[in-house]
Amino acid sequence: MMSGTVSSWILSSARNSIVLQGKGRLYSICIPNRNKIKWKLVFSKTRLYPAGSCSLDNTFSLKKAFRHTSTEEEHFSFQLSPSQINDILRAGELSHKVLDLNGKNANSVLRFESNQLASNTPIEDRRSAATCLQTKGMMFGVFDGHAGSACAQAVSERLLHYIAVSLMSRQTLEEIELAVECMKPVLPILQWHKHPNDVEYREITSQYFESLRVYWQHLLDLDTEPGFSLEEAMICAFKRLDSDISLEVQAPQENELMRNIALQVAFSGATACVAHVDGVHLHVANTGDCRAILGVCEEDGTWSTLPLTRDHNAFDEFEIRRLKREHPRSEEKTLFVNDRLLGILMPSRAFGDVQLKWSKELQHSILENSCDLEALNIYQYVPPNYHTPPYLTAEPEVTYHKLRSKDKFLVIASDGLWEMLSNEKVVKLVAGQLTEHHMQKPQLAFEKPVNLGYMHSLLLQRKNRGIASLDQNIATHLIRHAIGSNEYGEVDQEKLAAMLTLPEDLARMYRDDITVTVVYFNSETIENCYRNKE
Repeated sequence: MMSGTVSSWILSSARNSIVLQGKGRLYSICIPNRNKIKWKLVFSKTRLYPAGSCSLDNTFSLKKAFRHTSTEEEHFSFQLSPSQINDILRAGELSHKVLDLNGKNANSVLRFESNQLASNTPIEDRRSAATCLQTKGMMFGVFDGHAGSACAQAVSERLLHYIAVSLMSRQTLEEIELAVECMKPVLPILQWHKHPNDVEYREITSQYFESLRVYWQHLLDLDTEPGFSLEEAMICAFKRLDSDISLEVQAPQENELMRNIALQVAFSGATACVAHVDGVHLHVANTGDCRAILGVCEEDGTWSTLPLTRDHNAFDEFEIRRLKREHPRSEEKTLFVNDRLLGILMPSRAFGDVQLKWSKELQHSILENSCDLEALNIYQYVPPNYHTPPYLTAEPEVTYHKLRSKDKFLVIASDGLWEMLSNEKVVKLVAGQLTEHHMQKPQLAFEKPVNLGYMHSLLLQRKNRGIASLDQNIATHLIRHAIGSNEYGEVDQEKLAAMLTLPEDLARMYRDDITVTVVYFNSETIENCYRNKE
């Protein structure tokens, strides 16, 4: 039983684990993450602003009811009722259905469903979803922060705007610039689809807008019509935003709050995966180790998985070769140490993280004139063998896919999901939910030989079928399975309760922040796109 195995093992390992100390210091933490060891860049957490003021770390919070605060508590219990489990799992749910136009949905996106579950306190993941108003299409993004949430917060607010501006015609850019010059209302660029807890950092919005304006002025200064292809627009937007993050922290800033935010954003980091859907045209831009996959239903009714991204890390041969090309041969053996970039960072591409991009001299000049770096969770640290920066880039890889009627859904998620579930398992779970909604529940099939453990899993499956069907949001269904599945792939309620009540100083050792967005496609609209071209 769970209470006698997993629960006791969690408590035992927690109380015998090494306690990591150090305020504001940069350190690596070893995470026994199910089947492999993963290393992540971690900063200790301290408050940035006095009580009552606003901090980037407080801009997004998910419900953490019933969660223990320490492994040292006297009365430690993993008991949660099913309704309490659901309250926690569903706190970050977001869904949006694309409206029909005159009874006909002309959008290839039918709807999307999203959710988040925190492991870090506060959560370091972010997500974005928006409809483009001045150009065509919809965009969906997932952003996985590290060393704090500041960079992920900034990128989630800004990146879709940069992509949209990159796609605008010269005439539209001129109209927007004229409106700003005349102090008239600016044409809205995006229609956001947000969760009530998704909060913008308003104190720095004006600076973000000015940087975006400088970018579209640059596009207008080009001699020719901008005319970027979608791939070029996404690459340009990613690189330009990362450049602006770097430049904003170097610019003189009298406002201490804005300067502190700029420092936090630049010295933390975030990976990003953004999808742009316009008719049958799907583009996915990826920087880091978030992931996007397609769920494909074949003619015979079987499901297959189509990966649209590669994880940018030390396990990817293309990334290893790329970094070796960009640095001297004398550094080949020190680029990756313990499967981390320079022995520090797991992803090999990311926004922010200027300590892996700037020269030592620039880092020193910026930080020596800053206020209390310890309170900002920034630690001045230069890794060994730091000779030829930059070692890190935010340039994305862009994948194009022409949607077919058999392409049923897109899943974008942070690595917290993919550490727990394989691509194939994710597609199977989403497909199963689709089948269930169509009242075509698959029959149980016995495997041979039938043992007591397998019989127990069948009983769990029958018990959990009613519980799982309560998840109207497919992202919640995926998160439930990611943290609660047993060895037979069925949700164990006791394991799920244990994973949700792990103390804050222990939760990160067993699961990461998880963010999932599932986009469902309208097969009829996609088919019509092909018919209309015949």
